[in-house]
Amino acid sequence: MAAVDVSTSAAENPGITPPNAHRASARTASYPAETPAAASPATATTTVTVRYFAAARAASGIDEEPVTVPAPATVDTVLRAATSAHGAELERVLTRCSYLHNEVAVHDRGEAMADGDQLDILPPFAGG
Repeated sequence: MAAVDVSTSAAENPGITPPNAHRASARTASYPAETPAAASPATATTTVTVRYFAAARAASGIDEEPVTVPAPATVDTVLRAATSAHGAELERVLTRCSYLHNEVAVHDRGEAMADGDQLDILPPFAGG
């Protein structure tokens, strides 16, 4: 069997189909152009469920709500968003509150929060 130079075009070798010719059509198929991430940056956000108890519930007027903030989220950014939505009375109440992040006591308002986390706002229930 004679060797055939497959690097030449089909016109130069009539009747010979180069290996993998069937793949050429797949490579040239029209697919939607990929958009580079930099061309359309999505703003990353974090949504946290905030639950209000006692005086915090009275100040906000609701039991719980989803609060969405830009990522990366912290306890502080979520609390600022809640204060922005509900006003000065909630801000005043928050100065005396304790917080639970996914049922664990918060000791640092800079603590990171992830999408789907829960933040409980617990005012003092008795005493002072």
